[in-house]
Amino acid sequence: MKRISLTQYLIEEQRLNNSIPAELRLLIEVVARACKTISHAVGKGALGDVLGTAESENIQGEIQKKLDIISNEILLQANEWGGHLAAMASEEMETIHPIPNRYPKGEYMLLFDPLDGSSNIDVNVSIGTIFSVLKAPDGMATPTEEDFLQPGTKQVAAGYAVYGPQTVLVLTTGNGVHSFTLDREMGSWVMTQRNMQIPAETAEYAINASNARYWYPPVTRYIGELEAGKTGPRSKNFNMRWVASMVADVHRILNRGGIFMYPADQREPDKPGKLRLMYEANPMSLIIEQAGGAATDGKQRILDIQPTTLHQRVAVFLGSRNEVEMVTRYHTEE
Repeated sequence: MKRISLTQYLIEEQRLNNSIPAELRLLIEVVARACKTISHAVGKGALGDVLGTAESENIQGEIQKKLDIISNEILLQANEWGGHLAAMASEEMETIHPIPNRYPKGEYMLLFDPLDGSSNIDVNVSIGTIFSVLKAPDGMATPTEEDFLQPGTKQVAAGYAVYGPQTVLVLTTGNGVHSFTLDREMGSWVMTQRNMQIPAETAEYAINASNARYWYPPVTRYIGELEAGKTGPRSKNFNMRWVASMVADVHRILNRGGIFMYPADQREPDKPGKLRLMYEANPMSLIIEQAGGAATDGKQRILDIQPTTLHQRVAVFLGSRNEVEMVTRYHTEE
């Protein structure tokens, strides 16, 4: 297979589909370069004194790991000066981060979860970075939070990097999903999968089963049927897989099928879910749909949800289309 670099892919995609203007290409390349830097920091681990917790909490009220803060800073600094962005927003920060006045402004806005799966950092299990790109509204002068509150259908690009045995970047700009592996010796991203497709049928599911006592009836019903196996109503055996890192779980599903679930539950009935719509659910849902899968909050398509706040939470069911449609139907039948 001919080695195609990320840059070559982006340029050829623009020529073929006119979907990646130069400014967007440069923005994606900067994000990819920042992911390389994060991958290097993650790979150093204890040798780089990056493990363990910091003496701080993020806006979500979660204790921050050192690598959370490092990754957030890497993404901010890499993207500030390029002239491609009007503003950024991070899961780790309370409000938006406008581009400093000393730098030129661009027409795009970047959202990111700098390091997904923080609970896995200190035990050397796969973690990752998730990002989403929006177009700044026409006529926007000074960016505000409201400018970011666009439904997921408005995303012009989305992707994630997974820092595992290999560092892999998965990207969509609206014309399929493609995967690039970091060649560590050359320092370049090389395409290793083109037009990834999620099988419609699957025998794997991912959910945090320790929360079973809090689930609402549609989830209890659905998981009960999967657990019943061959002798149950589904007439086949299912395996559960749970990495506790959305990036790693979604990457597995992209490659071999499955359904990932993080439902709302009765621990905090006033919360519609735990995952963040803007930083996690929207970019992952765009990737999943572009690969032939489906993504809902149990009632509606995630990409159709109109955000009301920057750190809005949402229930998530995504992956192989047939399973997502089934568990969604159980919610709507209630």
